[in-house]
Amino acid sequence: MPGETPPAVSEDCLYLNIWTPAKKVQVHLPVIVWIYGGGYINGSASMPLYWGDLLARKGVVVVTIAYRIGPLGFLAHPELTHESPHHSSGNYGLMDQIAALEWIQRNIAAFAGDPKNVTIAGQSSGSISVSILMASPLAKGLFQRAIGESGGLFEPVQLAPKYLLANAELDGEKYAATLGATSLQQLRQLPAARLTGNAEGIVHPVVEPYVLPVLPYEAFTSGRQNDVPLLIGSNAEEARSLTDVTRVKAATFESDLEHSFGLLPAPLVAAYPHATDEQARLARLDLERDLRFGWDMWTWARLQAGTGKNSVFYYSFRQRPPFPVGSVYEGWGAGHFAELWYVFDHLDQEPWRWTMADRKTAEETSSYWVNFARSGNPNGPGLPLWPAFTNAENEVLYLGDPITAGGVANIKSLNIFDAVYTSVRGTPFGSQ
Repeated sequence: MPGETPPAVSEDCLYLNIWTPAKKVQVHLPVIVWIYGGGYINGSASMPLYWGDLLARKGVVVVTIAYRIGPLGFLAHPELTHESPHHSSGNYGLMDQIAALEWIQRNIAAFAGDPKNVTIAGQSSGSISVSILMASPLAKGLFQRAIGESGGLFEPVQLAPKYLLANAELDGEKYAATLGATSLQQLRQLPAARLTGNAEGIVHPVVEPYVLPVLPYEAFTSGRQNDVPLLIGSNAEEARSLTDVTRVKAATFESDLEHSFGLLPAPLVAAYPHATDEQARLARLDLERDLRFGWDMWTWARLQAGTGKNSVFYYSFRQRPPFPVGSVYEGWGAGHFAELWYVFDHLDQEPWRWTMADRKTAEETSSYWVNFARSGNPNGPGLPLWPAFTNAENEVLYLGDPITAGGVANIKSLNIFDAVYTSVRGTPFGSQ
């Protein structure tokens, strides 16, 4: 992360941090539980960017929780499944998150937090975790609201069979073999550093009987999600901080896509014009934005609005942080994780040239988040109205300066994505 010092890496990692503004424990304040991102391969609950000090001043208790990542968090293996009383393996990082939420239920009142008013919030893979916790029967009753920032697990399993337990177990065996381990016993004899420094793709959740019996898409379409008020969205330029397009050319645009993703349907490629090199670079950024984040967040909003009984509030973050000129971050714009400085109101942690517009956006964004944690509705005095998202009226709040409301951005290309995914599933959206 820009400006952050990499944290120490250790197997001894299951801690949480608490910020409370209360002087007495007799009060009952709303609780925000932050789940960090990092692709399930990196991330830390201790990063200063995630400190809850300034949010706590607005009247909430903030908790950042740690969970295992990489193979220690997500290794599935036939022997692990066999020894499990639940006949499952692979979701240990998610079990850590659930254990932290259970700890909060038992203990947060001692910090003036209300265990009956807990909001889970996360970004990137932390947001994917939020979508999973809404689908997991183990998390039922452990939270009353949910915030997801740029990450959800809703694509067809046909495109990601690695999530299925049997396939994840095979990948686990192959991974163990790369470490020279042919059994679970041999794996357990290895030093932890061999696993924390060598992920080999063992960095994703698993559909298994205990934590995640079905993928979130199936849970939501059947109305079996943990139904709570939902605040979600993504950033206008997500891919700029993740994708290097300096070598993208119009002449090789389609072959490069095929090399990266396999053969894509012609309508999907055509949705992103790429006749010139400049168009091709923008097309690659737009496609990656919609593929990785835009479609998932739009679908999550539609699913909850369709089968849930609680409100959905949907945003598109547009404010561009003043990343330093000449740095590797220059040009990232409103890219992946750009909203975090504003959500936590932590502009002063970085000596960048923040403007009054940035400070106004941070004040408004953090206030929306706190209001939502308090009541399930982000609206409040002095803030522009944030209309609820419904499938009849697809209203989105554009977070920037100024804040405005409008329709779903990039809807044409998102609809093409949706048609492709629907054909892959073989079942039209909403017909379950």
